[in-house]
Amino acid sequence: MVKLPRILSAILFLALAPLQAGAQEKFITVASTTSTDQSGLFGFLLPAFKRDSGIDVRVVALGTGQALDVGRRGDADVVFVHDKPAEEKFVAEGAGVKRNQVMYNDFVIVGPKADPAKVTGLKDVTMALQRIAGSKAPFVSRGDRSGTHSAELRYWKAAGVDLDAVKGPWYRDIGQGMGPALNTAAAMNAYILSDRATWLNFKNRGDLEIVVQGDERLFNQYGVILVNPARHPTVKQALGQAFIDWLIGPAGRKTIADYKINGQQLFFPNAVPVRAGS
Repeated sequence: MVKLPRILSAILFLALAPLQAGAQEKFITVASTTSTDQSGLFGFLLPAFKRDSGIDVRVVALGTGQALDVGRRGDADVVFVHDKPAEEKFVAEGAGVKRNQVMYNDFVIVGPKADPAKVTGLKDVTMALQRIAGSKAPFVSRGDRSGTHSAELRYWKAAGVDLDAVKGPWYRDIGQGMGPALNTAAAMNAYILSDRATWLNFKNRGDLEIVVQGDERLFNQYGVILVNPARHPTVKQALGQAFIDWLIGPAGRKTIADYKINGQQLFFPNAVPVRAGS
């Protein structure tokens, strides 16, 4: 057996060490919405996935529209968002492979306990928004092309409220994620549309509380999509698909259901089981 000089052995070790470390490190990048991050779900979910798979997940938390743009550029392996029409468009244009539904929760309108718009207890989101606009009570909008912002705009339209015509100082469009938007609403004592999970995990509530809930139109569905590796060869197809399969499989569904705050379940798994051969 030929022995290499010590200096040559050291050089080879230093040269090969980064390659060996890179080969051992398995990770994917997931572009997701701020609600999955700021609700605390990822902090609970991703360690469980890592234990089961050995794969790290690096999250880029943005509004849904921005997260889908990250996927379109090939800067993520998976997108995990909550705007079904935008997700279907993402797949139809070839940016993603297949949309898989994962879980749901709901939106709520949060507002001041004094309730200047007199909406507390309403189960009709459109009537609530009509009263808020009519009273010009302060309202904070995320304004960031997120799934929550898209839903808010759909609700204003369904309420017959033309925001362009009635917008004024009462309507604050901030272009921020759910957490900063809730902070702004708390500071202004304003109404805001929030996903329930982020609200339950939110600490700086000020004088705010849930004032409108229970309308079936407030249903909030989440989906996960593999970014198309045919369009972006850098996409880690096998690792990304492993995350999706785990997420919509028994282990992922149980982990999602097990995430609770003060005993209250925040997300409800509803992935469609994959049939053999499909």
